[in-house]
This record gives sequence, structure tokens and C-alpha cells, in this order.
Amino acid sequence: MQQMDFLWNKINRQFRLDEQAEFSIEINPRYVDKNYIFFLKNLGFNRISFGIQDFNTQVQEAINRVQPEKMLFDVMEWIRDAGFESVNVDLIYGLPYQSLATFKNTIEKTLKLDPDRVAVFNFAYVPWMKPIQRKIPQSELPQASEKLEILKMTIEELTGNGYWFIGMDHFAKPNDELTIAQQQGQLHRNFQGYTTKPESDLFGFGITSISMLHDVYVQNIKQLKSYYQAIDTGLMPIEKGVSLNRDDILRRTVIMELMCQFQLSINDVEEKYHIAFDTDFNEYFARELSELRLLEADGLIRMIPNGIEVTPSGRLLIRNIASVFDAHTKKRKNAAFSKAI
Repeated sequence: MQQMDFLWNKINRQFRLDEQAEFSIEINPRYVDKNYIFFLKNLGFNRISFGIQDFNTQVQEAINRVQPEKMLFDVMEWIRDAGFESVNVDLIYGLPYQSLATFKNTIEKTLKLDPDRVAVFNFAYVPWMKPIQRKIPQSELPQASEKLEILKMTIEELTGNGYWFIGMDHFAKPNDELTIAQQQGQLHRNFQGYTTKPESDLFGFGITSISMLHDVYVQNIKQLKSYYQAIDTGLMPIEKGVSLNRDDILRRTVIMELMCQFQLSINDVEEKYHIAFDTDFNEYFARELSELRLLEADGLIRMIPNGIEVTPSGRLLIRNIASVFDAHTKKRKNAAFSKAI
């Protein structure tokens, strides 16, 4: 508590905080008690998130994150009693020993918790990047076809119980600002997830954190010792960064529109950027549109006179669809990334 109190006061002294601002924090339910939850609320946080991943004990043991059911329900009760305005929980599908039946049980228990938002993420199995995952037996991971069935079931269960399907991995109650923003075509996304705040600058503090400042992205040093050494010598602890060019900015807009609105107006893109590249959208993205026609044949999108529409089936694979416009991903080897499903 002392460290959190120090950090909060430090931020208050360095920045002018809006009285109507959203202050969100993610907690680990294994390391909090009722007093700490109330402390966070009294400090000024008004939104809170915590990871469930899966209620199944065998799955929890396989990922070394054992969280008894009673613990999770107690934490939710404390959060509600403290008066937080919004509660988000995270689930992960594709974990070892998961099945359609076990994850349906997890969804049912999540519904009993009654969170305001639910994020459902695909497990990124990348042992070549995260050596600790080598302890996970690959043979116990659900196959791609079963993962797709798990995702479809999750969407059906959550939407059938009043949640709106927001974007590609979030669900929210009908009165949630994310739901309203999507209905009004005002939903946005950054590398942290969906948001109602368009093009907000993000400042990352601490090791590995990423900042987004207009059209520049930077990531901090990943090793704690090197991070402190940089700070102690008066240097910005930045490991790498990238400055977007005109093509990057245009492609980012197209990708975000598809991921947030599940449709794209070619006229809007041309008007916003004047396709300042001495050509029109169809000519500039000729290769990408050719690839999209293959996805249209699979029933994932519809090519309409002035744009692109993602079908209900396509929403399940929106990452794959949007990646058609990602020039950087195409340059990398597929082995460096986890599968979309």
C-alpha cells in the first residue's frame, strides 16, 4: 500500500488530473484482500480488472495460476462493496486441458460473477519466445478446430445473456460506454485494447512498457538492471522505437476501422487522406484487395461498391482479415507469432 500511495501522489504532483478521468488498475486476485481493494478505491481508482483465465482446477495447475472459485467470488464482492464503477474480467481460451465442455462451465461461472466487461483472449503459445511455456505439453493444447468451437460457444453464451460482442475479443453490457461507442461508430483501439478515446497519447512507465505518442511508438528496456542504469545516468530507458511513415498511418487507419467497426468505407479513407499518394484506394491497395477476394470466397467478408463488410463468420477471424493490410507482418516469418486461432 505504501508504494502505491507514493506512486499515486507522485503522479498527482506531476500531472493535472481531470476530475472526471477514468483511473483503472489491474489486480492479481491471489494477492489482494478486502482492505487493499477499499484502499485502491479510496485512493482514486474507479475501474478495476482481474484475470480469471479459467475456473477449471486442472487448467489452473497447468499454467501455474491456481485461484479457488471462492477467492474469485470474494474479490468480486469486495470490489462491488467498495463501489467501483466498472469491473472487467479476463478469460483465456486455448489453454492446456481445456475443452468445449470445461470452458462452457467457466463461462457459466463468469456470468454468475456478473462483470461489466469480459475480455476473452486467445492463448499465445510461443515457447520460442517464452521458454517457460516449454513446460506446457503441446499435446494437451486444444486443436485449432476445437478452439474455434470454444470461441463460437463463448460468443453465443455471452451475447445470449445480455452482453454485446465488442470488437474481436471484448464483451460489454448494453449500457457500457464501449457498447454505445460501437453502436455510434465511435469505437477505437490501441495496443491495450478497445477504447472510446480516439488517438490518445499513451505513456508507459516501467520495464517493457510501450508508449504511443502520436505517430511514434517506443518500448522501454526489458531488463530491470539495465532499466535502472539508464535512469540513474539520466537517460530515457528506451530499448527500441519506430516512427510511422505516411503508408503506416494509412494502413493503421484501415486496420483499426476493420477491427472496431467491422466495415470500411473507401470514400471516407480517400477523403481523410486524399489518398495523397497520387492514386485511389483500389489502385493503392490492389494487391490487398486481391487477397481479400479469396477471403470473400470463404464467406468472411463482402466486397461492396464503396467498401468492405466483415460477415458474422469473419468476425471470428478479424485478425487474419485485418492483417492483409499489415505490411510489417508480411515481412516477418510466420514462426515468430502465435496463431490467430
